[in-house]
Order: sequence, then structure tokens, then C-alpha cells
Amino acid sequence: MSKVVGMALDLRHTPLFQAHQSLGAKCSDFGGWEMPIEYLGAVAEQQAVRTAVGIFDVSHMGKLRITGPGAVAALNEIVTSDLGKITSGQAQYSMLCNDNGGVIDDFIIYRYSDDDLFVIPNATNAGSVADTLTRSLPKNIAVVNQHLDFGIIAIQGPKSPQVLQQLGIPTELDYMSFVTSEFQGSEIMVCRTGYTGELGYEIVVPTEILVELWGALLEAAQPLGGLPAGLGARDILRTEMGYPLHGQDISPDITPVEALLAWSVGWAKPEFQGRESLMAMRETGIPRKRVALKVIGKGIPRAHMQVFSDPELTNQVGEITSGTYSPTLKSGIALALVESPALESDPIGFYVDARGKCLECERTSLPFVSVSPR
Repeated sequence: MSKVVGMALDLRHTPLFQAHQSLGAKCSDFGGWEMPIEYLGAVAEQQAVRTAVGIFDVSHMGKLRITGPGAVAALNEIVTSDLGKITSGQAQYSMLCNDNGGVIDDFIIYRYSDDDLFVIPNATNAGSVADTLTRSLPKNIAVVNQHLDFGIIAIQGPKSPQVLQQLGIPTELDYMSFVTSEFQGSEIMVCRTGYTGELGYEIVVPTEILVELWGALLEAAQPLGGLPAGLGARDILRTEMGYPLHGQDISPDITPVEALLAWSVGWAKPEFQGRESLMAMRETGIPRKRVALKVIGKGIPRAHMQVFSDPELTNQVGEITSGTYSPTLKSGIALALVESPALESDPIGFYVDARGKCLECERTSLPFVSVSPR
């Protein structure tokens, strides 16, 4: 039976909830969904992904189908990325910004054709993204919310191809590409994407065969040292890579420029939502930037802890947006928003107030860890 942690009422469940309970998962509220945080432990699951393979239920993520004449061109006038740089069968990381350049949500867009796309937004924001796109796109472009029609299973780690090959699922895909295949006679979408940095896949599956595919994947992964993995391990893995989490590292109040995600913006495009504000930030500079911090010694930084320029903790210069313990580095690591002037001193040292304890940190580069080729 699963263990419930700080659970709110009326949480939604993915079709795999009973399977998680049978595995003894510890569950918690994640964006209104009761999701597995860990099974055997977040560190063990993180290590499985880095060395073998981990199987994640990420069916809480949104699923939007966007179709109609010129759907790609129309969506390209709204999102930050340049969809003209990908062709059919390719995927692209993108964002939807507000007028001030803040990030309403980040997501991956899958391009089937000029008239057909599939978008996977974050669970919490799926409804608002669907509403915003419905209002913003031309009336002849349909936005269909397929959140409950499909589940998503992520297979991540260096041995992930071996798992899929046992089930006859194709694995020879370039990074950020996808193909359609079959499982038990139903069409599935196999994507070379993921949120861990490791070689891996995400499979979009009709809900009616989701339980069967989950079981088959776990059975194939077990002899390879694979484990079911929860959102706790997923958070460690993505932080080690420096991947942003919406609501913390990016938000309606944090722009792609501040978060050092300007590479995801198609600056040459004449139009997209928030363009004017982002162009102004790019030209005039920004008062704060994202940095990567590694703790010197012991201690774990956490989101919302304050960052200082002095060990006396008197001059606050920023705030942690994501923080965790890295089992790979055996050290605390963090992403933080820091005032730009504080980044100009040499050498650069920062200090985090960890509930009254001073954590000395060094600024480092991203990703925090090296991973196997994707």
C-alpha cells in the first residue's frame, strides 16, 4: 500500500495509481495529482537512472493536440522558439510568455506536419496553456485537450534502449525526434526526450493500454538493474543537469533571459508573445541572473533560502530557486537568482542561509554532472 504524505483532498490520479500503490510508493500532492515521490528511495532511483534505467509515470503532464491549416505558422507567432527550425518527426523545447516576458509555461512541441502538432505542457499549467492558445490562435485552428486520453511513461538511463528493444519498440531515434509505433495493437508515440540528461525515451500511450505497458517495461528493466522511479529522483536528476522547473526556476515573474534560457527564444522571429519585453531585456541588461552553486562542505540548499555575498549573512544578493543533494557529486547543489552586480566580483563566493546555518558555496558551470551521450 502506498504511503501518503501531506495529502490534500480530491487529488487526481493517473491510470497507474493502483500499480504505484502495489509497489509501496510514497505519494504526495504534485500539481493537484497524487503522484509517487519514491518507491525504494529517491537516491536509489536516481542511481538506477544514472547507471542502468528508471521507469517514471509522468501521465500527469498535459497533452494538447493542435490541428488546422497552417497550425505550425500560427503557433510560431505565439511561442518563443522558432518552429521553422524543426521538420515533421522532430520536437522542440519552447515557452509561452506573458506580455512582461515572464514564463506562463515551458513545454515540448512535437511536429507531425505543417497542420498538426502535439504539445506536452506541465501538469499544473495544462489547462491555462490550453485556454491561452485557444484564445490566441485563429478560429480555424483546433486546440484539443487530450489530458485524460493518454498517459506518458518515461524510460531513462543508459540501458533504456535494451528495455524497449525487448518489447519491439523502436530505439534508433535522434535526440528530440519521435516516431509512431505499436503496442498490443494500439498506436503509441515514441520520443527521444526526457528530463534527466541521460539517454532516454518518453512514450505517449492511450490510457487503455497504459497499465499493460508499465508492467511490461518494469519486467524488462528489472534484470538490467532498473527500478520504478518517482518524482523525487526526477527532481534530483533534472537539478543535476540544471534543467528548470516551472514555478521555481522560471515563472510568470521570471523570464527566459534571467533564467539563462535565451537559447530557447527565436530572436529573429518578428512576432511571439512577450517579444517586446524580452528584446528590451536583452538589449539593456537584466538586474538578476540564474547561477549554479555547489556547497563547499556539508549542507543542502533548498528553494527560497536566501543567498548572501558575505559569511555574516548581512548582504542579501539573491534567492535559491531549486536546491537538492547530488548523490553523484556527494554535495549540495542549487540554482539561484542572483543580482547581476554581485556576479562581477572576483573571486565570486556566495553564502546561503540554511535555517540559520551558513553554507559556503562556489559558483560553477552547468550541468553539474557529466552524463552518458544522449
